[in-house]
Amino acid sequence: MRLWKIGILLFNEVEVLDFAGPFEVLSIATYPESNVKPFDVKTVAQTKETVRARNGLQVVPDYSFADNTNFDILIIPGGYGAEEIEIYNDAVVSWIKDQMNKVTIMTSVCTGAFLLAKAGLLDGKSATTHWMDIDRLEREFEKIVVKRGVKYVDEGSIITSGGISAGINMSFFLIVKLLGEEIARTTAKRMEYDISF
Repeated sequence: MRLWKIGILLFNEVEVLDFAGPFEVLSIATYPESNVKPFDVKTVAQTKETVRARNGLQVVPDYSFADNTNFDILIIPGGYGAEEIEIYNDAVVSWIKDQMNKVTIMTSVCTGAFLLAKAGLLDGKSATTHWMDIDRLEREFEKIVVKRGVKYVDEGSIITSGGISAGINMSFFLIVKLLGEEIARTTAKRMEYDISF
């Protein structure tokens, strides 16, 4: 039974459900008939200083960029911090671009797509983001084929999702993609979350 190492990027003003939704879904998943978890989910930030998420929630990252931790899957959440602050942070954008060479799957939630776009990772690909920001994504990054009205877009090694709660849907899709529907359905039932495939 494989263990996938998942990293979730944190930064100031990150949208809480953007990272907490996928964290919950992927953290509680287990292989059938066992307590063995397929995912080891950790958080990572530029430094290990406490991150102040949207509306004041404080979170301490597990790792910093300097730790050079290897992940199989990376989740880039969004929120005001992504679209208005980190998009201008060259260290974060460069780190994301470098991680694409190391991970098996890169994902984004909400306006985390802007960070992938700024890193050039969505050029020539289809992608989505929060409905309120989708016109901006299309306007500022003309090489992206923007998809509207979808919860997520699968481009193989890159998956983008719509806003906030859509990250939960994307996380269940990720489970189906990697491990099959049974584990996804069992996890959804445990969370009392309605999913459809």
